[in-house]
Amino acid sequence: MKKSRVITLLLLLVIAIGVAGYNYVMHGGGRDLSEEAPQFTVTSQAIAAEFTTNTALANTKYLEKAVAVKGIVTHKKANEVIIDDSIVCTLKNPDNGIKVNQTVTLKGRVVGFDDILQEIKLDQCFPI
Repeated sequence: MKKSRVITLLLLLVIAIGVAGYNYVMHGGGRDLSEEAPQFTVTSQAIAAEFTTNTALANTKYLEKAVAVKGIVTHKKANEVIIDDSIVCTLKNPDNGIKVNQTVTLKGRVVGFDDILQEIKLDQCFPI
């Protein structure tokens, strides 16, 4: 009886840690980017060139940092904006003011680079 109770408690603990870790990674750990100044202000072409040329160096430079990216909106869904077919920005709040073929500057947190699709992923994005 005690052995099954210990196993159940350990299993619940592992699940709780997993959920907390997922929430931290996917939602920025409670960071509020609207209060932070961007550490880098770049064009979409410049940052895309850095990631395609040397992914490891670009990851070291940009990963988990607040950046402002300027470019032309090529696709838009409810809470996702794609700039110049290479920067995928997940918006913090849906924004109906952003239109396809519009030049925008979005601030967000760089969360990674998809080397298969050649896309840079940003989350917590909003227009500045």
